Amino acid sequence: MTYDLRLSLGFSPCPNDTFIFDAMVNNKIDTKGITFDYVMEDVETLNIWAEQGKLDITKLSYNTFLHTVSQYALLHSGSALGVGVGPLLVSKKPLDLDKIAGFKIAIPGFNTTANLLLSLAFPRAKNKTELVFNEIEAAVVNGDFDAGLIIHEGRFTYQRKGLTKLIDLGDWWENTMNAPIPLGGIVMRRSFGKELCATVDQIIKNSIAWSWKHYPELTPFVTANAQEMEEEVMRKHIQLYVNDYTSDLGETGTKAITTLFEKAKQAGLLKEEMPASVFY
Repeated sequence: MTYDLRLSLGFSPCPNDTFIFDAMVNNKIDTKGITFDYVMEDVETLNIWAEQGKLDITKLSYNTFLHTVSQYALLHSGSALGVGVGPLLVSKKPLDLDKIAGFKIAIPGFNTTANLLLSLAFPRAKNKTELVFNEIEAAVVNGDFDAGLIIHEGRFTYQRKGLTKLIDLGDWWENTMNAPIPLGGIVMRRSFGKELCATVDQIIKNSIAWSWKHYPELTPFVTANAQEMEEEVMRKHIQLYVNDYTSDLGETGTKAITTLFEKAKQAGLLKEEMPASVFY
């Protein structure tokens, strides 16, 4: 089916997202008559917008999806989920995590999955301040915070900035739950219905396939939005966060998301009941 339709789409300027959406927003593949009016923002802004219902389709943290699942349906493609991809808690020097209640911690947003994992692993860690994710390392280096919760390319850059890893919360999740870690997903308004959601889902999958077909080339859409990131870091970022689960969550990925919902509910962090399916 072909549409004559414009849909708003939000994602981050990080290489994994621009890699995913490049082909579909820049007319490199058939989009079935759908024009995607896209905006790029940091993940916490997208989370806030999702809670406001601002966009038709958006990247969001799975933590935010917990609270918007009645409005948005999860697509099977586009997710950041896997092993070894979790957020890291870092500091300038080794610290005793038994004393985490006294730490002043910089986080990339209260609505992020990173913060959800920190809350599940360390419920006593309450002294948190939101910063834009790419400002956290410098804030810890400068001594403004005892520790910082880093995501995205921070995983590849914190050591060269003199920071030390206190805990890998992805490892904590994987070892505790025996499941890959769900970080971010792509959701679409439930009101659009299954047919249109399925069409967009397939377009995203085709867009990912186009990018992999042309890899290791990095298109200007990826490099221009990577904000002074080294090419080696861009490639590591893509290879880590764009994996088999990104093309299709499958049974294992779906189970990991269900587990996240269950654990959040048990911890009293879930604001609304799950619908019959998190998908469309």
